[in-house]
Amino acid sequence: MPGTPRRSGALRRLPGRAARAVCALAVSCLALVAPATAHADTGTPPVQQIAVDSAGTGRVFDGIGAISGGGGTSRLLVDYPEPERSRILDYLFKPGYGASLQILKVEIGSDTNSSNGAEPSHMRTPTQVDCDLGYEWWLMEQAHKRNPQIRFYGLEWGAPGWFDGGFWSQDNIDYLMQWLGCAQQHDLHINYLGGWNEKGWDAAWYGKLKAALVRHGHGDVKVVAADNAGWQVATDMKNNPAFDAATDVVGIHYPCSAVHCSSSPDALSLDKPLFASESGWNNYLTGATRLAAEMNHEYVDSRITAFINWPAAYAWYPTVQMQGSGLLQANEPWSGHYDLGPTLWTIAQTAQFTRPGWSYVDSASGYLDGGGTYVTLRSPGPRPAYTTVFETTGASAPQNVSVTPTGKLPRGALHRWTTTLESTDPADWFVRGHDVSPDAKGGHGITLQPGTVTTLTTMSGGKGRAAASAPRARTMALPYRDTFDGYRTAATPRYVSDMEGAFQVAPCSTAPQAASGSRGTGRCLRQSITTPPTKWSRVAAPLTLSGDSRWTDYTVSSKVMIDHTGTASLLGRVVNQLNNVGTGRVNAWQGYYLKLSDAGTWSLEVLAPDKTTRVLASGSLSSPGADTWHRLSLGFSGQTITARIDGTEVAQVSDTTYDHGQVGLGLDSYTTSQFDDLTVVAAQHASASISGPYQSID
Repeated sequence: MPGTPRRSGALRRLPGRAARAVCALAVSCLALVAPATAHADTGTPPVQQIAVDSAGTGRVFDGIGAISGGGGTSRLLVDYPEPERSRILDYLFKPGYGASLQILKVEIGSDTNSSNGAEPSHMRTPTQVDCDLGYEWWLMEQAHKRNPQIRFYGLEWGAPGWFDGGFWSQDNIDYLMQWLGCAQQHDLHINYLGGWNEKGWDAAWYGKLKAALVRHGHGDVKVVAADNAGWQVATDMKNNPAFDAATDVVGIHYPCSAVHCSSSPDALSLDKPLFASESGWNNYLTGATRLAAEMNHEYVDSRITAFINWPAAYAWYPTVQMQGSGLLQANEPWSGHYDLGPTLWTIAQTAQFTRPGWSYVDSASGYLDGGGTYVTLRSPGPRPAYTTVFETTGASAPQNVSVTPTGKLPRGALHRWTTTLESTDPADWFVRGHDVSPDAKGGHGITLQPGTVTTLTTMSGGKGRAAASAPRARTMALPYRDTFDGYRTAATPRYVSDMEGAFQVAPCSTAPQAASGSRGTGRCLRQSITTPPTKWSRVAAPLTLSGDSRWTDYTVSSKVMIDHTGTASLLGRVVNQLNNVGTGRVNAWQGYYLKLSDAGTWSLEVLAPDKTTRVLASGSLSSPGADTWHRLSLGFSGQTITARIDGTEVAQVSDTTYDHGQVGLGLDSYTTSQFDDLTVVAAQHASASISGPYQSID
């Protein structure tokens, strides 16, 4: 997930002549621009001639990919019912079907927030390894099932707190070796491994990492440095032979400005692949224009050979930041609803008709005279296939081009696919046009409309364009209840999405119950890490969310057992993530909090949109708060908010800050406190009976 401010608007592009003028001054503009040829009839727009030579040279294409990471971005996908879950996975990974992703980059979890949540660690102590935690193994298995040639890329955002020496330590290298061992247990081969997402680099550490990979039998895993913005890492490699020898790929985040995509002489001199190892960050409905421009410009301007989009899917709760980012929406598992947009089909315009290992043809890649760019790629072998992708985001009028194959390239008709980037009509996305037959001179002439991406190719594709529609969106039904008894130990329960820490199923504590309370039974939800991790973002303490943000009037309750010290919170009407809250400048969630402390004091609070916290009511229990089971309850009916502890009403207040939102559970420190029997009922049925627990998805 990006650590720099989001650039607004589409990537603005200049017409061909102006682009060449910019390139004369910018070291990053490297593409050859084909001249325009006017027709004898001066009233006809000129035709830009593009010759594709089967012997044409260019850098090797490394693929189009996307990221599952930056904190829980795929969290809700695993909870989808069938057949919708398989359809979503097909749209992401199945070749020739949808996005047809060729690279899947995943977060190596560390139980800490990395923008949109926290992903489980595989190793919470120096001696504890669990290769089945989290959902990234499942996602990689599903991707590999659909595309056995897909490439996998692992990267850390945070790290467990038990490392001796911090992130750049031998402990972390050992941690990564264990992660690669887990991948082998899941029959997964990792192709690329990075360092620390957007947190700089340690050249000596990369040398130790490379040596460890060889020593542990992972010598074919390519090391990527350094998953940061800017090209300084390439200069450091050039000036440090040991660092250069330890790395295989230069990985850069968000290399494109509003005018062009950057590179540097040092990067180009290294003779290493250059990856946009995190790029995109576009809305699945409105981001296609920028995406189309970036994907072409990253090669035309900068000779970048892999584009990896953040994220793969918008599969997190809408109460968490950066809503809508991704190639599709899949954050409503209770209904099975998902949604596609032009962004996914823009990826398909390249990924369905190329393969990693193909080569760019530099002489057939460049700037369109009427605005926009084009890239051409060809397959290896004696009779290569080829694909040319045009984007016209910088154009204001139609323009004519002609693509002529030479050498050993096929001479027959080319398949044509087009996406209108700003259209909201699915009929304009990834449209199969008439095949383009060659003219008498062997050229394939077409007219490119502004604001489109068009592919001419010898390859077939498009199998998923007319697949079944998704179920309708709907609010999650109430009552909702989870007793956590239907899951295996260490599982993450259905719909529970950690923002910080690790809330997992464990046997319930045998602590006594309060006089009017009830003890947790069977299995409970326990926060499982006690050492604060090495953090990537600024979420202060463990917290997890669940439910539907559209809920309005309801009562949420949960049993809670505070482990010795600190406070436990029950959250309701949670509506949004706030950044830089309070004197600690932490990230937190807008909503209402009922807090109980180990000393038995309680408070009802609201975190308002202006980032201030107001105490609406407070008091003390007659019984201890710690090492005792209590039941907390928050009721919402219009502007009336009722707080109960162990069945006794402790406060009823009037507040209009929020009128809807989901629920959550939180702690103020990394303790093994527990929760049980999380229940939400509609306000008018607060005392109604509840159906049984949700069952495990495992």
